[in-house]
Amino acid sequence: MKKRTVFVCQNCGYESPKWLGKCPSCGEWNTFVEEKPTGKKSISVIPFASGKKEGYKERINTGIYEFDRVLGGGIVKGSLTLLGGDPGIGKSTLLLTIAGLLSEKGIPVLYVSGEESISQVNMRAERLGVNTDNLFFLPETEIEGIIKGVSVSDPGFLIIDSIQTIYAGYLESPPGSISQVRECTSRIMREIKGKGITTFIIGHITKSGAIAGPKTLEHMVDTVLYLEGDTNHIFRILRGVKNRFGSINEIGIFEMTGKGLIPVENPSKFLLSGGEWASGNTIVPTTQGTRPLLVEVQSLLIPARFNYPQRVSTGIDYRRLNMLIAITEKRLGIGIGGYDIFCNITGGLKVDEPAIDLGIIFSMVSGFIDKPIDRDTALAGEVGLGGEVRAIPFIDMRVKECKRLGLSRIIIPDQRTEGIDGIEVVKVRNIQEAKEALF
Repeated sequence: MKKRTVFVCQNCGYESPKWLGKCPSCGEWNTFVEEKPTGKKSISVIPFASGKKEGYKERINTGIYEFDRVLGGGIVKGSLTLLGGDPGIGKSTLLLTIAGLLSEKGIPVLYVSGEESISQVNMRAERLGVNTDNLFFLPETEIEGIIKGVSVSDPGFLIIDSIQTIYAGYLESPPGSISQVRECTSRIMREIKGKGITTFIIGHITKSGAIAGPKTLEHMVDTVLYLEGDTNHIFRILRGVKNRFGSINEIGIFEMTGKGLIPVENPSKFLLSGGEWASGNTIVPTTQGTRPLLVEVQSLLIPARFNYPQRVSTGIDYRRLNMLIAITEKRLGIGIGGYDIFCNITGGLKVDEPAIDLGIIFSMVSGFIDKPIDRDTALAGEVGLGGEVRAIPFIDMRVKECKRLGLSRIIIPDQRTEGIDGIEVVKVRNIQEAKEALF
């Protein structure tokens, strides 16, 4: 019987029996490629109660607190995790470090690489000081060869670097295509779930920041992690966006050094250290998951040289910055609209919660009037279009973090808080009151 031919969108995975110029699912043009689907396999039904025997409650502690924190207390044995990030951000370095730590615990690790040779990986392992006693290497890109290698070595921990280089020979599409990524991940998942092998898959990301391949890839795995950061900064942020065995939105902070990624034990102090305090600087307590962090917001304002002022933001949503500029002009009567405005969060962090609104506004005000805000003062609060300062979540946790770092005052919305000694809490209802408290 002749196999049915389908056309698959290489952007979103939508299937069509005929070629289409525009994908009806994602709206992209000229993304359909002809593919021949594999045959259907038989299906077996098992009792639901049998799932209670699975050992998914067992966790492997890697010894890297920041990494284990993001995963909810360690790696769940037999789980499948997808790690994405920009090229050169440190994905392979992080997993090779973890592989060495697990190797020291006597867990056999198989490192499958479709991008590097054994000499290249070994060179990095020596630089990182990785224990290679139980570490094995497989330079393979064909999925059948990888499955055989897993069967022969029987590892307790498997690393695939990367999924976009792996291909199934029985599919006609090239490596990295929608069907190849989906099929290879599916084959790996079936193999490791049956044997209880803990697996990490490295994935490339697109220009938009999403992991390359079908969206179903993220649905197939148990955990999705993103390693973020600017290659020009020393900080790397490990962020969990999906976790079947723990909470999401947790982050781990690492410092990139010559010996690999080193966990940062006190990130707030690290992010605020160094640099001369000047006008345009404010300290803002933000939260990442359940973790409070103090970040420094910097603003620089100069008269615009052209008819259209520049707006440049790093680590802050550009559209929200424009909204806060309009609020500052309208509600405080400060004419910053004709200025080039550069706004930055130090350390390469990206913060998108509205609780930093108050800090951004008075960072710009401080830069405009060229008058520094006290270095021991923090600001936290969401600002509405009417200039009102709205309540924010985890306010007590933010205040306690400010006190722990030695700050003496914090300006917050007029909301209920615990009585915390050792720090002055100033509550304001609008940005006019906040201005009077600061200047």
